[in-house]
Amino acid sequence: MVDGDFDALDDPVGASLRGPHAHLARRLGRAVTYLPGVSTFSAVPVDAGAEDWADLARLLGRGEFADMFSCPVTPPSDWEPVFVLEGRQMIWPGGSQADQPHTEPDTRVVELDANCVPEMLDLVARAQPGPFWPRTHELGTYLGIRDNGALVAMVGERLRPPGWTEISAVCTAPEARGRGYAAHLVSALVARIVSRGERPFLHVAEANTGAIALYERLGFVARKHVVFRGFRTP
Repeated sequence: MVDGDFDALDDPVGASLRGPHAHLARRLGRAVTYLPGVSTFSAVPVDAGAEDWADLARLLGRGEFADMFSCPVTPPSDWEPVFVLEGRQMIWPGGSQADQPHTEPDTRVVELDANCVPEMLDLVARAQPGPFWPRTHELGTYLGIRDNGALVAMVGERLRPPGWTEISAVCTAPEARGRGYAAHLVSALVARIVSRGERPFLHVAEANTGAIALYERLGFVARKHVVFRGFRTP
């Protein structure tokens, strides 16, 4: 594991919503969550009490989903557990370029915008990289690779705790796998993030050994183990 003072990475959702993503946030008291259609990630302080959980429940509404991501505190017993997933947080240790063997040339990479959302949603539905909503692209830059005009691979920026940018939505269409697209796109996004003076990081499920091997090959190192949790409000 990597040592260091990376406090913002210990509460990446809260740090993002109270910082660079404040324009995409809804707040009530000390509870905070993303706008509908952007993300279901929510956060409360690590010393959250009953009032903070009540504020988050009011913010989200009755029976709504609260993705608490890697929040170390758990809600009251009347919040219904939805999922628990073991994962790890990985960081980019330095430098501006990831190792990218056997990848396509830079000219294949295109920047995706709001006009590409239908294609992005279709790719996500087929590749299943994780949660992605109609406004998720507003979180940051998204890059893609096309094959004969069709979007077949994608990567994007998600959480933005101060000084850091999370790489997420790494996915390739089933028919285009094995061509090195994921490695190439992650490398391209690493370079962009580093060029603006920030450091890349990412999260991955522990069971996804193929993705972990890819990220390690590109130069990412594990920082810590995390547990992802989701709940439904009372």
